[in-house]
Amino acid sequence: MGEGNGVVVLPLHGELSIEQQSAALQPDPHGRRRVVLATNVAESSVTLPGVRVVIDSGQAREPRYDPNSGFSRLETVNISQASADQRAGRAGRVAEGWAWRLWPQSQRLEPQRRPEIAQVELAALALELAGWGSDDLRFVDPPPAGALSAARDLLQRLGALDTTLAITPLGKRMLALGTHPRLSAMLLSARGEEERALACDLAALVEARDPLRSGGDALAARWRALAAFRQGRMSADAHRSGLAAIDAAARQWRRRLRVEVPPPREPEAHRLGDLLAHAFPDRIARQHPLDPRRYQLANGRMARLFDDSAIFGEPWIVIPELRFEARDALVLRAAPVDEHYLRQQFPQRFSSQDAVRWDAGKRALSAQRETRFDQIVLESKPAGRVDPQHAAAALTEAVRDLGLEVLPWSESLRQWRERVRCLQAWLPEAGFPDLSDEALVDALDDWLRPAFAGKTRLDALGEDELSDALKSRIDWSQRQRIDQLAPARISVPSGMERRIEYAHGQPPVLAVKLQELFGLADTPRLAEGRVPVTLHLLSPGGKPLQVTQDLRGFWERTYPEVKKEMKGRYPRHPWPDDPWSATATHRAKPRGT
Repeated sequence: MGEGNGVVVLPLHGELSIEQQSAALQPDPHGRRRVVLATNVAESSVTLPGVRVVIDSGQAREPRYDPNSGFSRLETVNISQASADQRAGRAGRVAEGWAWRLWPQSQRLEPQRRPEIAQVELAALALELAGWGSDDLRFVDPPPAGALSAARDLLQRLGALDTTLAITPLGKRMLALGTHPRLSAMLLSARGEEERALACDLAALVEARDPLRSGGDALAARWRALAAFRQGRMSADAHRSGLAAIDAAARQWRRRLRVEVPPPREPEAHRLGDLLAHAFPDRIARQHPLDPRRYQLANGRMARLFDDSAIFGEPWIVIPELRFEARDALVLRAAPVDEHYLRQQFPQRFSSQDAVRWDAGKRALSAQRETRFDQIVLESKPAGRVDPQHAAAALTEAVRDLGLEVLPWSESLRQWRERVRCLQAWLPEAGFPDLSDEALVDALDDWLRPAFAGKTRLDALGEDELSDALKSRIDWSQRQRIDQLAPARISVPSGMERRIEYAHGQPPVLAVKLQELFGLADTPRLAEGRVPVTLHLLSPGGKPLQVTQDLRGFWERTYPEVKKEMKGRYPRHPWPDDPWSATATHRAKPRGT
């Protein structure tokens, strides 16, 4: 609270005590003018008496999922038009007022705020649903399926859900703590009063803003700064207010967990990381054997250290905060973790198995006997002969990486695929499947993997087998309709069958010699008459004379000029004055006629 020149300045936000919030909601007892600095709490139904002027920054602090930390954190974002209207209305609650908006008039705001459920991390919600025993709730805005699936995957790693997605006894204890499942798992993993107090410190540290000015990636440096603060010593590199807030949060955690002892003055080297491994099991990482600055994470991704990293050389680390980038994520905060501790605490995550992969250099499959910690390969040895049972999956992944062009496409199969794609666009109500590259790659396991059964090489798949695999995506009755609606060949008046060329997004093309169409008045049409064929009318020598979708107009307007030009060049071919009634032919006239 500030005062001066007969004005009192009052804050209003959700973290204030009830008494402090009440002061902002009451008229000043001394009749002074009030300035209320408010967050979005002022957009609730409360009325601030005497407010006649609103100064709107156009921004708000809203929860957003932070993939770097794995938590939802407040971010400063632009408000919606609905919020701007509501804020302006504050100035006119009790009398006419003014609203000053601190953004350009040309700036366009979103009409409404995005629902919070669509932009936050959902692990806590998923745990609540599992605790209730059902997710059959009528949400106003349903949670995104991808975010909910990722949340459940995390909860399984934390031990809160079993393989059937039912809540476990540990999950029930985590739910009772009422905090983020990551933190709950860590707090419940601690053994002994001193370790539980240390876990409270870590819970406060990972949720807080960085208390150090210089940054750096060692989480231990933040904890040491906190320990020094408690002993009355302050590093020039630290923010006093930040450390005070972290200390207060840690004390609150100790009260909630009924921890009576303080944290240790100097924990063992791996103790911080060992605790954090229970909160971030997906971010346990092992140093790459060939590049000491790179680490492979338990979730399969790669991360790299800063050039001046304080944890360089550690064989195992846990990473509570990293920045996701296109190739390798960047480690922002980490602590070393002991491999012996991981083997003791997570024995089920260490495994040995045979793995079959595509070797791009040799263009062949290779079999390896691998020892792993989740997705981290600890040791790999040649396993000899490739097991056909695993080969189909590896060959399918090879196609996913190399692209569909590595498959043995015949020209007829390419055209069949294009016919289906065209029909999907021309007759959307007919229900033909999507055979685009993206759709086929997404569904490789469904249609292609069975065709690789028993094979150990890409080139072992034949054209006929590929054709059968692709066509298996369409039932027999629909396959019959393809030939009816988009035939591969069409009969022309000369009595011959000519091929139609199909390409998705383009009209079908029939290239045919002009003499073969004598007597045909109108352009052929496909797909129940919806799509005209584009005619490439050719000379007797196969050269293009005209491209048209209007055959009738060609006979009426263009043919006389073509006849005049071509008759002398191709005298042995018919050029009748009346193409409507002439006999179509694919042959030249006999010599001497």
